[in-house]
Amino acid sequence: MILSPEQYTALRSGLNADLGLFLPELLVAGTVLLVLALRLFRAFDRVNRNAIAVWPLIGALTFLGLQWYDLFHGLRGGAIFTGLLQVDAFATFLRTLLILFALGALWLGGITGLPDREDSADYLVLLLGATLGMMVMVSANHLMMVFLGLEMASLPCYALAGFLKGRKAGSESALKYVLYGSAASGVALYGISLLVTKFGTGSLSGIAHGYADLVKSGGIDGLTFAATALLLAGFAFKLSAVPFHFWLPDVFEGAAAEVGAFLSISSKAAAVGLTARFLLILQREVGPLDAALLPRTIGIPLLILAMLTMTLGNLAALGQTNLKRLLAYSTIAHAGVLLLGLAIFTADGASATLYYLIGYLPTNLAAFGIVAILRNRAGIETMDGLRGLGIRSPALAGALAISVLSLLGLPPLVGFAGKFQVFEALYEAGRVNPTLATWSTIALGVAVLNTAISAGYYLKVLKVSFLDEIEDGAKPIAAGFSAKLFLGLLTIAIVVLGVAWNPVMQFTTRAVAGMG
Repeated sequence: MILSPEQYTALRSGLNADLGLFLPELLVAGTVLLVLALRLFRAFDRVNRNAIAVWPLIGALTFLGLQWYDLFHGLRGGAIFTGLLQVDAFATFLRTLLILFALGALWLGGITGLPDREDSADYLVLLLGATLGMMVMVSANHLMMVFLGLEMASLPCYALAGFLKGRKAGSESALKYVLYGSAASGVALYGISLLVTKFGTGSLSGIAHGYADLVKSGGIDGLTFAATALLLAGFAFKLSAVPFHFWLPDVFEGAAAEVGAFLSISSKAAAVGLTARFLLILQREVGPLDAALLPRTIGIPLLILAMLTMTLGNLAALGQTNLKRLLAYSTIAHAGVLLLGLAIFTADGASATLYYLIGYLPTNLAAFGIVAILRNRAGIETMDGLRGLGIRSPALAGALAISVLSLLGLPPLVGFAGKFQVFEALYEAGRVNPTLATWSTIALGVAVLNTAISAGYYLKVLKVSFLDEIEDGAKPIAAGFSAKLFLGLLTIAIVVLGVAWNPVMQFTTRAVAGMG
């Protein structure tokens, strides 16, 4: 096909506009290529590659801020690359979170010395490559891009899990991660193939229109529900929801704490964004025809899944003595809370889930960061190693207390505000939608009970740190200025976000409302 000059000009103009909206991802990809290129020159072996990678990420963050302004004022945005990706307020919000955490992970790595100078290029390529895949996930508007984003995010994470050299536990955890991840990818791909075959399109809006047509013609058939369930199973693996959680504790124990932080935060943010977009687009098309259909057929099973995930995560955490395994089961429990906000198919639920993610970022980054710092300074990765931490290192103990209490959900910290928003959205969904009334009440009761159960291991961490006697010969732990600054900023964020939640909720509400 030969294009006319006018068609060529229009095509080129459209491509330039799409590339402009895709600039944050291009900067991340360019940083990966830059880091690889610098390996060719020995002169750069002595250069801190983390510092080199920071500046393009700051550039991407700056552009996302400008994009926020444009989208909130209705100036630009929408589908790009023939509708494969969607650049809207929702995607931009989550892309911003992912870049922020990538910067936080680089800072933490600089503090703890992971990676060392020899392996820094490999580590950066994996970390930024996974971040790029997650940014594609939250912008995906087509099932092909959904699967591509899932694989782009997963493959680097497999390598990160076994990144520590000569560590048998790390290699074993990476192998388990690969096996479970491959199975989950296969299940998701099978669901995608069934949906594309059924509706003749991979576009999320096209799938939603197909659902609406089925409702008009008498109801949704079993094959469509089965295909949707298979796709959601792939998403549930990224969320580490029951029964797709088996990999997480072993991977967290075998991997470095810095990698555990990345998997617990960025992976969850990407999975939440992808799942929320898929479910809300379906509800937007099917809701006007039968508002209770999807909450009844998909929402209630998701609520049951959320309750099982919370309960298993908290009960399993009670008996843990390894700090990384404890945080792994805590991550599973929090995945259940995130699922509560998604299962009700409402904008308020999705908005509350985004708020929960905002608070989860500094809270979990601080918790894993403290474990990484204690590992470096004192070789501590177990509960017993925390004895007398309040005396040995007041700064680390104080930051640990704030992060743990936030994970528990005590006011005025952001963990409480996040749970309150999710619980309120769940209550309102049950009040408005009679189909969910009973199940939302049960889910609320289970969630409150699980908060009480989680106190059993969160408060145990504080008890060991502040009340147990110091072991003979235990020495003070020097955190260092950079570590104190890092943890200080995170604890300030935990408190500030918990106190001033209304302005943040306005952002999350507008992000969900701006979903294309």
